[in-house]
Amino acid sequence: MFTDSHCHLSFPELKARLPEIRQAMSEAHVDRALCICTTLEEFEDVHALATGYDNFWSSVGVHPDNEGVTEPDVAGLVRLSGLPKVVAIGETGLDYYRLGERSVADMEWQRERFRVHIRAARQVDKPLVIHTRSASDDTIAILKEEGEGADAPGRAGGVFHCFTETEAVARAALDLGFYISFSGILTFKTAADLREVARFVPMDRILIETDSPYLAPVPYRGKTNNPSYVPYVAKLIAELKQQSVETIAQATSHNFETLFKGVLA
Repeated sequence: MFTDSHCHLSFPELKARLPEIRQAMSEAHVDRALCICTTLEEFEDVHALATGYDNFWSSVGVHPDNEGVTEPDVAGLVRLSGLPKVVAIGETGLDYYRLGERSVADMEWQRERFRVHIRAARQVDKPLVIHTRSASDDTIAILKEEGEGADAPGRAGGVFHCFTETEAVARAALDLGFYISFSGILTFKTAADLREVARFVPMDRILIETDSPYLAPVPYRGKTNNPSYVPYVAKLIAELKQQSVETIAQATSHNFETLFKGVLA
């Protein structure tokens, strides 16, 4: 019934507990999960999850926060994205949250890495999984510069994952044809503004995720997250939209299938 559109089951704290987690997913009616890649060094493990289980899929990409790792190029991403059950390019995007003593100008390497992912995604017609933090203006601008738009020819499209931005940013992403995914953050007491954004996002453009092992929803906040907790996100969205949990589960799972076309193959 439920689909976790973004999780990190290759991370050690989850990988070691995979049989237990899969049992918990089954009991919670979480039928599918997209396992997200954050470095090329990690890709083999992420892809092995997808090929090893019929209800897992994978992405390929390098997270904007990761430094000192193998830098992606278009050809490499294109090649890896052609492997079985790889349905997305990312996690990619921009993150200016931890600048430290650096300036935004110093983050040109991040912006160039993001462009590489966009170009690869457009070449292979697979959606982008976008991470943006404290960088939404540049994220939107680069997507436009690289030819993304709701009616743009050859557009890759994709999803803004673990959305925490304003309604204005959500509107800009939606106008470009992207989906918006919400995580357990939505259940936090401090997330009143974000709940209003979730209320605003239309039903046919919304996804749910855990981003596990991070950001466990209430009532598990502070504990290690896993895909079996994604129904708590759906429940909160159901309350906001005055719909049944089953309706949200059906809508978000349908949106997952529509965006990540390979899950139906």
